[in-house]
Amino acid sequence: MSESISSTNDLSWDEFQRVELRAGTVIEVEDFPEARRPAYRLKIDFGAEIGVRKSSAQITDLYQKSDLLGRQVLAVVNFPPKQIGPMRSECLVTGVRRQDGAVVLASMDEAVPNGNRLE
Repeated sequence: MSESISSTNDLSWDEFQRVELRAGTVIEVEDFPEARRPAYRLKIDFGAEIGVRKSSAQITDLYQKSDLLGRQVLAVVNFPPKQIGPMRSECLVTGVRRQDGAVVLASMDEAVPNGNRLE
């Protein structure tokens, strides 16, 4: 059963349009031992217009490095960079937490060009 969302949380279409959710392909995956919680360092190719961006992702519960290499993900590319330990994260990879806390990546059913925006 879904709960009603208060109108104070409503987002205008213009506000939503400002969030750039883009498809990208993971091209490099490394362990991130300096992170507070287990995580990977990712390099993601968002195509010629955006280029390659770095991110940290706490997805080690469900994904091995080999599962991620070449996988398309959905990420927010217009947040300001954020310092996470010794690395500078340049995008936010999206996912949904399960009841046990593990993160399931948001992804596409079929391949799309890198850099394409969520519509």
